[in-house]
Formats: sequence, C-alpha cells, structure tokens
Amino acid sequence: MKVLVTGVGGQLGHDVMNELHKRGYEGIGSDLAEKYSGIDDGSAVCSMPYIQLDITDYVAVETKITELNPDAVIHCAAWTAVDLAEDEDKKELVYAVNAKGTQNIANVCKKLNCKMTYISTDYVFNGKGEIPWDPDCKDYEPLSVYGKTKLEGELAVADTLDKYFIVRIAWVFGKNGNNFIKTMLNLSKKYDSLKVVCDQIGTPTYTLDLSKLLVDMIETEKYGYYHATNEGGYISWYDFACEIFRQAGVNMNVAPVTTAEYGISKAARPFNSRLDKSKLTEQGFELLPTWQDALSRYLKEIDF
Repeated sequence: MKVLVTGVGGQLGHDVMNELHKRGYEGIGSDLAEKYSGIDDGSAVCSMPYIQLDITDYVAVETKITELNPDAVIHCAAWTAVDLAEDEDKKELVYAVNAKGTQNIANVCKKLNCKMTYISTDYVFNGKGEIPWDPDCKDYEPLSVYGKTKLEGELAVADTLDKYFIVRIAWVFGKNGNNFIKTMLNLSKKYDSLKVVCDQIGTPTYTLDLSKLLVDMIETEKYGYYHATNEGGYISWYDFACEIFRQAGVNMNVAPVTTAEYGISKAARPFNSRLDKSKLTEQGFELLPTWQDALSRYLKEIDF
C-alpha cells in the first residue's frame, strides 16, 4: 500500500510515517518546507521519501498527488496555532490551510478513488455540558477561528468523498514538536510554582499510539467519523500537569485555577472536550493505552 502523509514536520505526521515503515508500507511524506523539517531522531521518517507540497495550491496538489497515485492519504497538515489564528491578518491563511487545503486534497482523492483520513479536533464543538461528544453528533458550534476552519475541513471531506475517515483528537503530544508536557517541564526550570486551568476537561492523545490506530483504519473500509484519544479517564489540564511532574520526579507546586481566573485567551477554549470513543470498539479497532501509561513512555523518549 502506498500512503501519502501530509504535515510530516509535525508531531503526528512524524509518527505515522514511522508506523507505515514498520508495517512495510510505502510512505511518502509531505510538508511546506523544501526538505523534511522535523527532528532528526534517526527514525525511518528522516530518510523516507519526501515531497514539498503547499496544500493551498490546488494545481500543485492535483499534479503531485496524481503523479504519486497513492492508495490512501493521511492528512495531518493543519494550522494549529489556536490563538494566532484569531489575528485579523492570519484568518485568511488559516482558512486557506485548514479548509481550502483540505478541500483540495479531497478533490484529488475523489479523482483517484483513494482513501482519505482527515485529522480533526474537539474544537468543532462548543464545549458545553459534561456529556462526552459522540463522533456522529452534528451539533457543531465552534468557538474559534481554528475550530471553524477545522469544521469546514471536515465538511469538505464528508461532502466530497465516500471513502474517508474523520478522526477527532484532543490534547496532543508527541516527540516531534511542542506540546503541553514540554511546556510544563520547561517552565519547571524557571519557576517553583505554577497555576494551571482546572475547568477544561478532556483526555490527552499520544501521537505514537494514535499513529498505530490511523494505519489500522486505512487497512479497512470501516469509513466514517471517529474519536480517538488515550484511555485512562477524563481529566483537567491541572490533573495532567500534576501527573507530569509526579512521573518526571519534579518538585513543583501546582495551583488549580479556573479559566476565568487564569485570564482570557484570544481564542475561546472548550470546557468539555470529553470525546466518546466507543465507536472504535464497535468497529473492531483497538483502543489506545491509558494516558498515564502513554505519559510514562513519552517521558522516556524525550530529553528533559
């Protein structure tokens, strides 16, 4: 199977490429940079085939993907700087990447009759209540530019294709890039106490574990919407921070604060990021390990 992976310079794309290599598939990475721009950790992705691709350029997307003629595309590329997306001078670009770029890829996948996996987010929902969001729920009400453009990407895929997987994730961490865990550990080198939000609830997602599920999916024809995060229960960012420091052996005084007490960000965050993952089990997919276990394995992978 030949698989094109977009956004290999990011956390998830990096791990997906390595997973494809482990299974003996032909993985081709792509990103905006001229050369692979992720970490050089000696893993397979660093030496696997790579093409430069601006997903906002339809002619380039059609030409290059048609030439590759993949069996599947796993679309990890996205604008993910949530607060920066709110700036007036960035909104057009965010739309071009998350919505238009996704539509460009979906159009070519339709022409080639290949599978497409689109990585989405809990931000497509309004974050109200405490009930976990069902993957097939259509009560969209994104609160931010990021959420709105990711939703447009979802709709572009679902309206264009039949052979698609739309996978919503949350609170992502991986070896190749910045994330909450790295931020907490870096802050612990400067401060002996921190305030962390306690009223936003969700579950972390380790890209290494997620990458295995995504490749499992494209091996099937069980298309549709899915939610995928690690198991281990729903927690707050405060809970996550406490466990990070506990497992890392860092002595840190962590104080819980509400979102209102912490201060308003440019982009509104969902309070309820609980994602219902039961559809994975129903469709015969293996659930991801607990986030506590994922955190333990991740801390052994990074230099802190």
